[in-house]
Amino acid sequence: MEWHDDGIVLAARKHGESSAIVTLLTRDHGRHLGLVRGGAGRCKRGLFQPGNRVRATWRARLAEHLGSYSCEMQTAVAAPLLDHRLRLAALSAACAVADAALPEREPHAPVYEGLGILLAALEHESWPTVYVKWELGLLQELGFGLDFSQCAATGSVENLTFVSPKSGRAVSEAAAEPYRNSLLALPAFLLEGGAAGSAAEINDGLKLTGFFLERHVFQQTREGTAPAARARLMDRIRRSTG
Repeated sequence: MEWHDDGIVLAARKHGESSAIVTLLTRDHGRHLGLVRGGAGRCKRGLFQPGNRVRATWRARLAEHLGSYSCEMQTAVAAPLLDHRLRLAALSAACAVADAALPEREPHAPVYEGLGILLAALEHESWPTVYVKWELGLLQELGFGLDFSQCAATGSVENLTFVSPKSGRAVSEAAAEPYRNSLLALPAFLLEGGAAGSAAEINDGLKLTGFFLERHVFQQTREGTAPAARARLMDRIRRSTG
């Protein structure tokens, strides 16, 4: 068996002396693993940095086998970010989240396209806003989308400032008053198309998406919790805005 696809490197794990098991998020074949001979060696190591975009060929005798990859670089995304620690942390977090959240070999084209948009946005100041919205899109694609269309308690579409942790639906300022301490903040930029979030709003947005990713997605994984790379991003954002 053989197929060709565009992919984004999510992870590479050393296998044996010089080979690597590489995880790609591909456009048409989803999150897909494959063995790269020499992938952990000096010549190929740079190719398989998380976030890099590649053109991949996968081959295996049977569909259920691990198979092997041969890849060509399309865009080196990681290298230009080496001097930007926060953006590099965001790149690592996004790849780790996708790797942990997505089922293997199940196509999720919106997540792939969204991750591509996020990678491009890392060159611009708007990247934190794009990151939060990408995680919202990931929840939506996995069947756990949040509803910010109207207040869960009153049906109002005005002054939506909180989210119910039980239902994932928005709550208005007035309706939230008796339960404020048990609700999640809803950053205004998530309600306004094209709006960028302030530093405090980005922090609230990551807490919001992180809560529902933890509950619906990460608790079901082998690790049972959010990837360490996402926790590091949260910590660095908190310290940079503190």
